Amino acid sequence: MGWGGAQGAGFEMKAEILSVGTELLLGQIVDTNAAYIARRLAELGITLHRKTTVGDNLARVSTAVREALARADVVIATGGLGPTEDDLTREAAADALSVQLVESPETIADLERFFASRGARMTENNRRQALMPEPGAGRLIPNPIGTAAGVVFESGDKRVICLPGVPREMERMVDDWVVPYIRDRLLGAGGAQVIRSRVVRTAGIGESTLEERIVDLAHGRDNPTVATYAGGGECQVRVTAQADTSAEADAVIESVVSVLCQRLGALVYGFDGDTLEEAMGRLFAEAGLTLACAESCTGGLISAAVTSVPGSSEYFDRGLITYSNRAKVEQLGVDENTLATCGAVSRETAVRMAAGVARVAGVDIGLSVTGIAGPGGGTDAKPVGLVHFALADLGRPSVIAARIRFGGDRASVRSRAAKFALDLARRHLEDHPAPRQ
Repeated sequence: MGWGGAQGAGFEMKAEILSVGTELLLGQIVDTNAAYIARRLAELGITLHRKTTVGDNLARVSTAVREALARADVVIATGGLGPTEDDLTREAAADALSVQLVESPETIADLERFFASRGARMTENNRRQALMPEPGAGRLIPNPIGTAAGVVFESGDKRVICLPGVPREMERMVDDWVVPYIRDRLLGAGGAQVIRSRVVRTAGIGESTLEERIVDLAHGRDNPTVATYAGGGECQVRVTAQADTSAEADAVIESVVSVLCQRLGALVYGFDGDTLEEAMGRLFAEAGLTLACAESCTGGLISAAVTSVPGSSEYFDRGLITYSNRAKVEQLGVDENTLATCGAVSRETAVRMAAGVARVAGVDIGLSVTGIAGPGGGTDAKPVGLVHFALADLGRPSVIAARIRFGGDRASVRSRAAKFALDLARRHLEDHPAPRQ
């Protein structure tokens, strides 16, 4: 029996994603398509069991489709629908399902009009993009902004949905066609349970320490599930719930999120798509304070992050990249004796850099960073990864200094140092939230 009838609430449909393209295996491009499809499937309440990547090889793609169909009800493939010889997804899916492909006259006409509207001639190999399953075995999926039509193969209770690899085309087709097709034709009126997630974003804590603090919430739960993950110098906690309605799932999530926020306190800076620079910026705007940065080893990463936020001109005055000792002396007024005695990478120099940039810019708060990003330049006393930070608050007046040794390569040290500096400023404003008079 097919999915033509309505399914009751709680029906679980299993899905897999198949990403096709040798360039994915070579690491030449990042697979953002799979992430987008996964999010849309979760919104429909469909359980995603596996994501597979395979190169442009007919036999391997066909095998991957066949294996995925043995486990899942719906397989969504992306990539390999273009006009060239290595675009094989359509043919591989047909082979896996023992389905013949036939040319669609209507699609040929659409392609000819597409190329004519651009003053170009349709080449013979573009006819491959008009191939569709034989009658009764599937249908084409319209592509309103490109030439590569998608195709859905229908075989009993199984579906293989093939989409182009160009992200904007794929996303448009998922939104306009695939989601309604799955929701209305496959899930039916009852639908499936809704899967919802919320991400609690933290800074200033490692993943192992974070998990230790919430271990009772993260382990032994089926609904909601609680998981920690780290990346980009931050840690997040993802809370995911499944329920009959979005409102019910959100209520389950919120009960756990509120406990997380109580336990983690100021370590939490935002939720879901929030960024650290946005969280810091909101605090500056609310307090009516201004900021300037003096950067050495980060080379402008802090200033770039701050100014990526719309409206940051309200609170950010300038960023100075004072990489050399001479620049620290000439632009920030760092004492030459301090540099000679303590070195460029020191608490004393960081403090004078922060106070100097605040004074030069005429702002409320100066933020500084100086360190050894590597891979060379380290010593036993000052190893690679050592970074000093300082925040000068001229309105109090007070100075905060911190010393951290980061692991990783040069890019990682610089990136994590920039994150730490942003969080240093955020935490300071959270401790002193009142606007100045």
